[in-house]
Amino acid sequence: METIKLIQELSDAFGVSGFEDEVREVISGRIQPYVDELRTDVLGNLIATRKGKSDFKLMYDAHMDEIGLMVSYVDEKGFLRFTTLGGWDSRILPAQTATILTRKGKKIKGVIGTVPPHITKLEDRQKAIQIEELFIDVGASSKEEVEKMGVQIGDPAVPSYPFETLNSNVVMGKALDDRAGCAVLVKTLESLQGQTLDVTLICNFATGEEVGGRGARTAAYQIEPDLAIAFEGTIGADVPGIPPQRQPVRLGKGPAITVADRSLVVNRKLIIALEALAEKGKIPYQYKLPAFGGTDAGVIHTTRGGVLSGVVSVPCRYIHSPFSILRIDDFENTVKLAREIVLQCRTLLK
Repeated sequence: METIKLIQELSDAFGVSGFEDEVREVISGRIQPYVDELRTDVLGNLIATRKGKSDFKLMYDAHMDEIGLMVSYVDEKGFLRFTTLGGWDSRILPAQTATILTRKGKKIKGVIGTVPPHITKLEDRQKAIQIEELFIDVGASSKEEVEKMGVQIGDPAVPSYPFETLNSNVVMGKALDDRAGCAVLVKTLESLQGQTLDVTLICNFATGEEVGGRGARTAAYQIEPDLAIAFEGTIGADVPGIPPQRQPVRLGKGPAITVADRSLVVNRKLIIALEALAEKGKIPYQYKLPAFGGTDAGVIHTTRGGVLSGVVSVPCRYIHSPFSILRIDDFENTVKLAREIVLQCRTLLK
């Protein structure tokens, strides 16, 4: 299935915040036939323009980066200490495999280690593990051996495992926050091929969302959109032990429309417009419960004199971990809604 192949290609690509080159290369190759202009700005944003009949600019945003790690120190025995890039829960890091990207583009495998429980005091086993207690073991026996591998301070790393298809409708892989959103934009551009647009669609594949929305902020300043929608892979928490009122979104219920999160309160007229589009197109949708998380829309909507901005998300379980899960029907319904926004947003917002 072509959709699964696209999501897999994006999920497996290395793209820690600040090191999104591999993801950008995949996306560029995919969307080149469907856009009129394609450029990369100074921060690494990939900005794709599909021209329409009017000067009305609709900005779509999805971030390319994933949360990751960065080598911060190499000790004399060849163990690597690291810091985090983006929001990790340190409890899930021990014993994960890690891939380190060297300056020459070589990928080095290792495992995230800590003190074994067999020699840990009972009271210490009951405490949360701190990042400072963890290290990456690449099989080296000295600092010099690590240097020969090409690993240096500042090299990015990420816990990573191969993408997998669980069944015809469910897949799992790393970085679905926000490679799912990137895939939505790719499929939307593909679906609009050969169609005359009333609006000019500008898709920004952003850098640095996980470290503060840096790419989206500068891209929005350049684009000066009339309307912006951020597409995300968001917090599917419909799992045992979580009461319904604490589940931001649920899998199988369609794209999630954000009403408010920690970074913005969406203008009600835009919420009403998105609801109307989904209902007219018979597209199932849900609301992302306020006020969990934040997205690139948080920085886009305060750019220049302000931008009317919203968020539409693909539900994903276990984001900000080495593996996330999404349903293909949720993804495809998000693409349908994204397409309808392009075709009808000006009419609905009048």
